[in-house]
Amino acid sequence: MFYAISWFLSFMLLALWSVVCWGVHAVTLWAVSSAGALSAGTSAMNAVLLPEWVRAWMPPQLARELESVIASAGPVVQGALEAVPALSGTVSVLAWALWGLGAAVLLALAIGAHVLIALWKRRGAGPRATAVPVR
Repeated sequence: MFYAISWFLSFMLLALWSVVCWGVHAVTLWAVSSAGALSAGTSAMNAVLLPEWVRAWMPPQLARELESVIASAGPVVQGALEAVPALSGTVSVLAWALWGLGAAVLLALAIGAHVLIALWKRRGAGPRATAVPVR
């Protein structure tokens, strides 16, 4: 019975791991594939630098410095967003590699649990020490 419970839990963890990897892969692939469409919107980065509620809590000089830092980061962000769609093939390979590594670790843990249960059962079924009667 312990074997069945052990393997059931192992397969459930493997299923959970598979669903998590699939979900992260889907979200990452969506983000990477739509990043090229976002690169056209980086010009709007210079229009809205800081919300008014943030400016109210900051000294004016710090707000100007922060705005200049954000404005200077615009071309860097645009270049990165234009380069990201080229990485969409790499995302799939990386997701499969991580899934395989996690599945191998879970399988090794399941086999280890199986061996530990076998050792525990063998030790429990071994010969019992008996008291030697005194004459």
